[in-house]
Amino acid sequence: MMNHPVTIRRLIVSLAVLAATSACGDVAREGRSPVYLVIDSFQAAPGNKLTPLVNPLFSDVITNVTSPAPCSATAPCPTWFNDIGSVVLHLVPKDISIAPTTNNQVTISRYHVAYKRADGRNTPGVDVPYGFDGALTWTVPPTGTVTAGFELVRNIAKKETPLVQLIANPQIIITVIADVTFYGRDQVGNDISVTGSISIEFGNFGDF
Repeated sequence: MMNHPVTIRRLIVSLAVLAATSACGDVAREGRSPVYLVIDSFQAAPGNKLTPLVNPLFSDVITNVTSPAPCSATAPCPTWFNDIGSVVLHLVPKDISIAPTTNNQVTISRYHVAYKRADGRNTPGVDVPYGFDGALTWTVPPTGTVTAGFELVRNIAKKETPLVQLIANPQIIITVIADVTFYGRDQVGNDISVTGSISIEFGNFGDF
């Protein structure tokens, strides 16, 4: 069977153009908004002690609660708390000569949390807790900042591997980085997102 170099070259060029067009389309959809979302600060608080906000977060995998009844000092109740994140965001225009308007304000509608370890052992449910998606609604104004809270660590994660094993092994600490991506749209429908990170140390730290 004879080869047809011209036909083959045309096919290769066509595929390359198609791939480039698809990639540009993705970039255009993701980068169409005239503003950036910027994270000013990212802090957290353990569920068993919601103040002060800190970074990194020391997450207690279990807390023995002594009140209300029937919990008591002599018969404490094992309790699993979720941990809370707090983020401060503002908008920055891509063209700094044009001030943002109310059309540019961004409404955040959901977020995704993913955990990873510095040693590269990142299998969810084995080395790190499972990632998850959450829903929320708050709007970043065209000027100024907004502060919002969200669930950073689910209490169910403390009942699953690898965190549940820490209850019986208080000498072991698991250190992870939580990457949190916030997704939203400006008021004319442009998608926009931003990712922030925070260190978390999981362990059975004892009660206070």
